[in-house]
Amino acid sequence: MFDLIIKGGNLPDGRVTDIGIKDHKIVAIETLDADAAEVIDATGDLVSPPFVDPHFHMDATLSYGTPRINASGTLLEGIGLWGELKQVMTPDEVKARALEYCDWAASLGLLAIRSHVDTCHDSLMGVEVLLEVRREVADYIDLQLVAFPQDGLFRSPTAYDNTIRALDMGVDVVGGIPHFERTMADGARSVTTLCEIAAKRGLRVDMHCDETDDPHSRHIETLAFETQRLGLQGRVAGSHLTSMHSMDSYYVSKLLPLIAEAQVAAIPNPLINIMLQGRHDSFPKRRGLTRVKEMQAMGITVGWGQDCVMDPWYSLGTGDMLDVAFMGLHVAQMSSPDEMRRCFDMVTNVNAAIMGLEEYGLRIGAKASLVVLDAGNPIEALRLRPDRLCVVANGKVISRKSRNDARLSLSGRPEFLRRRHGAHSG
Repeated sequence: MFDLIIKGGNLPDGRVTDIGIKDHKIVAIETLDADAAEVIDATGDLVSPPFVDPHFHMDATLSYGTPRINASGTLLEGIGLWGELKQVMTPDEVKARALEYCDWAASLGLLAIRSHVDTCHDSLMGVEVLLEVRREVADYIDLQLVAFPQDGLFRSPTAYDNTIRALDMGVDVVGGIPHFERTMADGARSVTTLCEIAAKRGLRVDMHCDETDDPHSRHIETLAFETQRLGLQGRVAGSHLTSMHSMDSYYVSKLLPLIAEAQVAAIPNPLINIMLQGRHDSFPKRRGLTRVKEMQAMGITVGWGQDCVMDPWYSLGTGDMLDVAFMGLHVAQMSSPDEMRRCFDMVTNVNAAIMGLEEYGLRIGAKASLVVLDAGNPIEALRLRPDRLCVVANGKVISRKSRNDARLSLSGRPEFLRRRHGAHSG
């Protein structure tokens, strides 16, 4: 007797099968002729592991327009505006926004989020609130928090002490922003200091790294070096890495093997990167995305991040990781069928690996969390960003939506794009 059976769904790898769930775990992936408390017919639908976002700012989300709008659209004005917002926001308001966003996320099948939380305000109000939110959503969202000295570990007078306090309070990951320190030397020193903190505490590192158009911002090199020196391989991510889009290709040919050797992951955030970067350019105007395909060709783990939804840096967003992957595949020019399928994998399995989610995936013994999409395969899911017909978290159905009968017909389209009722076509 199963608690739940997902019947006849198309898995991302091409299998058509049933999934049996019992006691919050996946216990069978095969054709099942058995009783269950509930059976969900997923015939012809894509059944995917949950979406995962490895880079977000939940303390700022849904604050757009408070206390004003980012008129220039630049990263630096966004940071300044965030400083103004910190002076007026309240714990209740931050919590309400965060919980509302978590509801959005869960309804879209986004069940694991890594959120940076600012540690430069001496009250650490945002840290306290998001620790509360983490506890309240634990049944349906894995919320991982990053201690993030937004104004610079050394540039902000109390950021170092506050970051240590946040980690002592239970924040999961060590973060930083070396390119925002006063000097390149201070930036490199902050990378070393933060990586040493992580190594001493046995924590992961996720560094806002070189989020700038300046090709001479090369803190990713220091991050790769410190990762190797301190034995942090596989536990470190460099987020954004937008300076790499402007670097000399000869230098990049040296840099990429160093990143690969250190097993440092990369998290570009295409929606926000292409909106914020290149603001000082005339033409040609740089689009701000790091060298995704080149890194993947070197064996570097690359995932897509959301970064922002309706906050000081970005005025749009929904929490849908398929929107993120859709934009990413366009800007990175990942248009072949294999590349598009890889983009889907980047917002599921790859991001889960970056976050170290050990119970994740469509496999026996994994946590019973998954999403049923009104699409036949990963490519169609990216193209349509379809309804989430059902979201299951820890073995419980937490969201349902009726099927949209007005689906666009795909007859006559190439085979890898075509949905066939009851059969995998991708």
